[in-house]
Amino acid sequence: MSKENLDRLEQFGMDVILGRRRGLKASVLRGMLNGLSRLFHTLVQGRLALFRHRIKADYHLGATVISIGNLTVGGTGKTPVVEMLARRLQQEGRKVGILSRGYKRVKPTVKERVRHKLKGAEHEPPPTVVSDGSQMFGDPAHAGDEPFMLARNLPGVAVVVDKDRVKAGRWAVRDYCCDTLILDDGLQYVKLRRKFDIVLVDSTAPFGNHYMLPRGTLREPPRNLRRASHIFLTKCDGSDNSQIIALLRRFNRTASTSEGRRRPVHLQNLLDPADTKPLEYLQNRKAGTISGIAVPEGFEGILTRLGADLVLTRRYTDHHRYTDDEINECILHADDMFADCVITTEKDSVRFPSLEKTLLPVYFLRVEIEILSGHEAFEECVSQICHPAGVVPPMKML
Repeated sequence: MSKENLDRLEQFGMDVILGRRRGLKASVLRGMLNGLSRLFHTLVQGRLALFRHRIKADYHLGATVISIGNLTVGGTGKTPVVEMLARRLQQEGRKVGILSRGYKRVKPTVKERVRHKLKGAEHEPPPTVVSDGSQMFGDPAHAGDEPFMLARNLPGVAVVVDKDRVKAGRWAVRDYCCDTLILDDGLQYVKLRRKFDIVLVDSTAPFGNHYMLPRGTLREPPRNLRRASHIFLTKCDGSDNSQIIALLRRFNRTASTSEGRRRPVHLQNLLDPADTKPLEYLQNRKAGTISGIAVPEGFEGILTRLGADLVLTRRYTDHHRYTDDEINECILHADDMFADCVITTEKDSVRFPSLEKTLLPVYFLRVEIEILSGHEAFEECVSQICHPAGVVPPMKML
């Protein structure tokens, strides 16, 4: 099946799950997915029970492990929170490593994996090292979008990618002397013992559409929020979130909480890293956008609030890997609409093909996380990680 057909199929599936598709076919499919969701729920809780009762063993690597994850799939803003935490831990003198699975990266072929299996465990391929803290290796296709972006933005931090994050963690501790490991998107990776679970919750849809996968967007039922040591509410706009926090307290009475939002910083030219534009550049300018993220409306809304007139929007599925033709077509169409520039996200920018010269300037929007409330609670987490005077009670596995 072609990439275009796969993208259309993925988009159709999301439209069905989120109720955007109507009609008999969509209703029948949702009914079938309901049954699969109940099975998935049983499997998830059963797996957690195996670890809780020590039937399956977890691993301790001799380093402090902090997990950053969520109960739902996609779009809660994990990457900028991982970056923010890594910077703070660095400032406190920690040698930080980030462990990621490298979602949708190019993986070894089936033939290569079989060959390694036949050779035995001692010939297992090493994890993909995106950065050793001093230099970067590889490319976004083989590293994954988020790991490559984190490695680029975090000098001094090792970034190691592997589906087996126990193996990746051992590598980071042994070869790069990391004493603190951040498990990116790690709430469900209970195979690796951790000290803190920081759980991100989207303030606009705390539990997605309230259905488990594949009928919905929940990876775990809401009651599993009790594993959280700290709850970070994302996509906040400064309004009162007391009702949402009260809802979360039904499932976790003790976790500290913070509220944050993505704060745009500047525009960065894709062809010229020295060319950055202040946000005021967007005032009353016509712009085209191109994005392949879980929630493009949030990105486009930021640009509109900054004063841009969006004359063209191109949306692709999450983690879409762009072709030259797709980028050139977008730029040409934006130029026909008298746009002054084309803007994408930082995560999308690492998936662009190499550009030499473009008809319009192409920028990505650099964003960081801003803590609106609960800053003291977040700093207390950092303090307990770096200066563990008071020991945090062990987490309860579900």
